[in-house]
Amino acid sequence: MSESEKKAVAMMVLSEPETGRAYKVALTESDMRAIVGRKIGDVVDGAAVRLPGLKIQLTGGSDRDGFPMRRDVHGTVRRRILLRSPPGFRPKERGEVRRKRVRGNVYVPEIVQVNAKVVEKGERSVEELVKKREEG
Repeated sequence: MSESEKKAVAMMVLSEPETGRAYKVALTESDMRAIVGRKIGDVVDGAAVRLPGLKIQLTGGSDRDGFPMRRDVHGTVRRRILLRSPPGFRPKERGEVRRKRVRGNVYVPEIVQVNAKVVEKGERSVEELVKKREEG
């Protein structure tokens, strides 16, 4: 693996619903190639991001400027839309609506945080796989 491929270009926040724990996993350029072009809700094989034995569902993320991804905004673009609820806006009063900028539901190289959850586990624990990935 070349030096440029070892450098982290994004972070994945991997949640394990059974235990309620979340793990931060640094994604390299080659890991991101497996995610770019997919949509929120797609299931990815964990081996594509060097976590063999897992099935991972993509649940969201944010781009390099901090704009959150939304499942209901189609494509890869940023848009200004009226929001009533998260992600992207948390109303302070009942019925409050605001126009906010958000990112579409397709993963692109500008995404720097990928949110995901484990939907299927193998024989090894998630914590064990994440530690092994960090070491080598």
